[in-house]
Amino acid sequence: QVQLMESGGGSVQAGGSLRLSCRASRIPYSRPYMAWFRQAPGKEREGVAAIKTGGTTTYDDSVKGRFTISRDDADNTLYLQMDNLNPEDTAMYYCAAASSTWFPLAPSGYPYWGQGTQVTVSS
Repeated sequence: QVQLMESGGGSVQAGGSLRLSCRASRIPYSRPYMAWFRQAPGKEREGVAAIKTGGTTTYDDSVKGRFTISRDDADNTLYLQMDNLNPEDTAMYYCAAASSTWFPLAPSGYPYWGQGTQVTVSS
């Protein structure tokens, strides 16, 4: 059974930082396309950042320059370093995996999802 386990969420004040981790196991691809998504109450799930094997990254404009996605394939772990957080970043953050996708920040391209980790940013 595929497992994606997120950790690292929490509550911070505006301007603070958090680092999210996602440990993957039993993914049926040797080097999956992986991404972070987030969903705030009453809003649709949106793509935050994605990373291909080899390191090519894609970011949503709202997080460019503040968030950094990375991966450690030897440890099957995906990371999201989030700096200069603001209250608009408050959401449940999910990691996701796919064999490949034409649209890295579209949720529909990812068949495997974690349970999420909550990030709350106060002003």
